[in-house]
Amino acid sequence: MKGIYKIANKIIQIDSLYDKVHIYCKDYLFDGKPDFSVKTTQQDIDYERNKSSDIHKYSDGYLEELAVYRKIAEIMPGYDTFLFHGSAISVDGQCYLFTAKSGTGKSTHTKLWRQLLGNRAVMVNDDKPLIRVSDNGVIVFGTPYNGKHRLGNNISVPLKAICILQRSENNHITHITSSEAYFTILQQCYRPIDQNALSETLSLIDKMMERVDFWKLGCNMDISAAEISYNAMKGESLI
Repeated sequence: MKGIYKIANKIIQIDSLYDKVHIYCKDYLFDGKPDFSVKTTQQDIDYERNKSSDIHKYSDGYLEELAVYRKIAEIMPGYDTFLFHGSAISVDGQCYLFTAKSGTGKSTHTKLWRQLLGNRAVMVNDDKPLIRVSDNGVIVFGTPYNGKHRLGNNISVPLKAICILQRSENNHITHITSSEAYFTILQQCYRPIDQNALSETLSLIDKMMERVDFWKLGCNMDISAAEISYNAMKGESLI
């Protein structure tokens, strides 16, 4: 089964065994000459199953979705783009990206932003956005791989800041240096198996670190957490 999609401004042909991935990517359908193509095999699906903590839980169709995105992520560094684990939200045309270990509350926090800011806040991607780094700046792209709640849009937005979340009873936010943020950022990036792609990814991360603000947020699940983080990261009061 074949389909052509435009993801992060690259036209990609996907050749799959099952149709599930094409249903998953339907909002990114495109008609054009592919920049590159990916093709999955049963071996790719088996690889994803072996990486899963529960080998019997997932269908081949679901695992093929993961295999496709892994293949795309292996190629994208050649186009100055890498995969990142985080929840990205756009406010007034600027992207704020929240990252942390799974289960910390990234999605909950961006939900609070949407409650606080209403229509001004638009989800870019709630799980695995793509980030492009160029001489013109850092851009975050929505992708079909936007989390279990399918929160995201087929848009691209300049990245203003990345915030590392931690659970805390009291809300507080601190501006941190790129050096302080580096280890966490590196952990949250997809690191390709291919050594050339890995080298390109590390170079892109270094360039991004020079161009983006970094913050560390201790937060609870109260709406005030969103107000504190937005005011600090935006640099001005809501009022």
